[in-house]
Amino acid sequence: MSDNTQYKKHGTIKKHLWIVGFGAIACGTIPLLFRHFNVTKDQITVVAKDPDPSGCAAEYNLNFKLIKLTEENYKDVLALQEGDLLLNLSIDVGSIDLMKFCSERNALYVDTSCEPWDGGYFDANLTISKRSLYWSRTESLEVREYQKKIGKHPTIVTSHGANPGIVSHFVKVALLNIAKDTGHNLPHKPKTREEWANLARDLNIKVIHIAERDTQIAKIPRKRLELQSTWSVEGFAAEFIQPAELSWGTHEKHFPQDGHKHDFGDTAIYLDNQSHSIRVRTWAPLYGPFTGFCVPHNEAISIAEYLTVKNEKNETTYRPTCHFSYHPCDAGILSLHELAGKNYDYEQFSYKLLNYTNVLEGADELGVLLAGHKKNAYWWGSTLNFDQAKKISPYNSATTLQVVSGVIGGVAYALQNPNEGYLEVEDMDHEQVMEVITPLLGDCVGAYTDWTPLVDRGKFFEDHYTDETDPWQFKNIRYH
Repeated sequence: MSDNTQYKKHGTIKKHLWIVGFGAIACGTIPLLFRHFNVTKDQITVVAKDPDPSGCAAEYNLNFKLIKLTEENYKDVLALQEGDLLLNLSIDVGSIDLMKFCSERNALYVDTSCEPWDGGYFDANLTISKRSLYWSRTESLEVREYQKKIGKHPTIVTSHGANPGIVSHFVKVALLNIAKDTGHNLPHKPKTREEWANLARDLNIKVIHIAERDTQIAKIPRKRLELQSTWSVEGFAAEFIQPAELSWGTHEKHFPQDGHKHDFGDTAIYLDNQSHSIRVRTWAPLYGPFTGFCVPHNEAISIAEYLTVKNEKNETTYRPTCHFSYHPCDAGILSLHELAGKNYDYEQFSYKLLNYTNVLEGADELGVLLAGHKKNAYWWGSTLNFDQAKKISPYNSATTLQVVSGVIGGVAYALQNPNEGYLEVEDMDHEQVMEVITPLLGDCVGAYTDWTPLVDRGKFFEDHYTDETDPWQFKNIRYH
């Protein structure tokens, strides 16, 4: 381990740090925790269902408990005390239960996604609506009421990885840049949800894409019946098997034939098909136009809801359409095609994580595309290549470091603001977080484009699916 005293410290972990899960994100996080926070190895306990394959835990001599957390044992395994910090970097561990447990113990909490207990995404006894991310996100909001009930409000930062996570801060950066570049009169920087929503409405932001293009390639080609991903193979497979979800904007004129509304809330809809079968057009500055998959993600809901404007009758008058458009690395694409050919029976497959040891080259271009305004469309985000990531922090690829930056930003925010209660990403001060994470993101890029989803449509055959009156209709964005 190198001397990290030259790096800026963002806070002090005064009590115990519990880390749940020890996959690629946890491994990538450990060096940065020691680099950017005052903490010792004796303060850290890792709880994970699988051994550490990287050697990171052994290198840092961490207390490692090899045990699977369940709904029955988590309170016994996690000996939380007041002032502790629980960093949940796992999948298949019930996030809402952990949030409530931390609230009871007056302990801080940070996670990268709101997860159900093992099997929750595929419980055949539940309707598709109640297995959706919209449902789990709505359920997690009840933690606020739970904290009021018990009279304890330790800071709970949920869904603060890359996406969901730092992309919500990117949206605020982009809105301010668009306002400046279009000459929009902005008396002061927005501070409240209402002010941010009004700004998005006044700029005529019709759609927000979380647009990600991963071009990292492995040193060794993918084998048959092998699932590969650059972040979490299990999480990767799960979200592509789930139905596509998105937030439905007020400018939309063509509700999808395979679309469904929920019987709670009015922000999100879901489609009848797995997200792997729903492709959407988008754009990023390095790669240009591309089609990604409409993968269900928490930020596609929370961003749109945060930017919703309602009238005095509580009727929605403005909301942008918001969804994730994800093009994984090429090995991930091949994995998904083979998985679909096996009717998504992932148990037939072996798993291989593309990480800091076996990636040859490439980049992860992750940002937000805001479109419909005076300058058409604007992308702002992180273009981080593999070589940059390894230089910034060991145990990381480009993809994991973008997620890890959200972890570091979330921990810093919780330590600096320990009594703010349950928070969604949009509730946080984006400038405070961006100051922490920007040095970890490689090149932060903002770019305008004249591209729309109607460019070159009908070039080779007649396209009957377009609405020429408004390029930013989901009907045009969806790839038929």
